[in-house]
Amino acid sequence: MIQGIGHLAFCVRDLDTALEFYMQKLGLRRLFHLGSDDAPWLVYLRVSHGQYIELFPEKEAAQREKQCFSHLCLQVTEIEQEVARLRALGVQVGDVSLGEDGNYQAWLADPDGNRIELMQMQPDGIQRTLDRE
Repeated sequence: MIQGIGHLAFCVRDLDTALEFYMQKLGLRRLFHLGSDDAPWLVYLRVSHGQYIELFPEKEAAQREKQCFSHLCLQVTEIEQEVARLRALGVQVGDVSLGEDGNYQAWLADPDGNRIELMQMQPDGIQRTLDRE
């Protein structure tokens, strides 16, 4: 069963500028990043308990004039059951895997090709470990 939106993910042309906007202007808190300290490939911002925005600093984004939406993440309770349910309905869903953040995930796309991540949050996943408020 889908529980809610886990996060929204955006490509950003300039990570420092984006972080200043989201943190200094909107008041969001940086929760963690994945990748190296010098070159993170993903930065997680906390909107509120259990709700996040992911920022992806992408080289390609700097060359685009358009906005970039990376994907929608939907939290699910039992990812294997949800993947099986969707496959039974004819939806092409990738296999379940453990992400670098310690949560289970599977990927699909809507009819227009927009990527959707299904995520089953784990008690020891980075989000829950760092976001205990």
